[in-house]
Amino acid sequence: MQFRGGMNELVRQAARMQRKIDEVRAGLKDHEMSAGAAGDKVSVTVSCEGKLRKITIDPEFLASEGAELAFDAVVAAANSALDAADKHVEAEIAKVTGGIKIPGMHS
Repeated sequence: MQFRGGMNELVRQAARMQRKIDEVRAGLKDHEMSAGAAGDKVSVTVSCEGKLRKITIDPEFLASEGAELAFDAVVAAANSALDAADKHVEAEIAKVTGGIKIPGMHS
């Protein structure tokens, strides 16, 4: 089977796709996702770059339930927010790649 344009064209297309993936990542760098835990008494906001931006704990929840439960809720909310951010980034990259996972591409 002969690929139209040869190997050089395939390499150029792969490079273009990688640049588009990099552009998507750069565009989403500051996009934020939030998640709550403990009945939304704890909220965590992260960037799609994976950076923690904000933690909010209801003072009444902290006073009534204590620090240990509040910290557990922070961990749960942070993990949920990071998962949501990862899924959002994957969905945006899938728009560029057509949903195809390409070995060696940094998606």
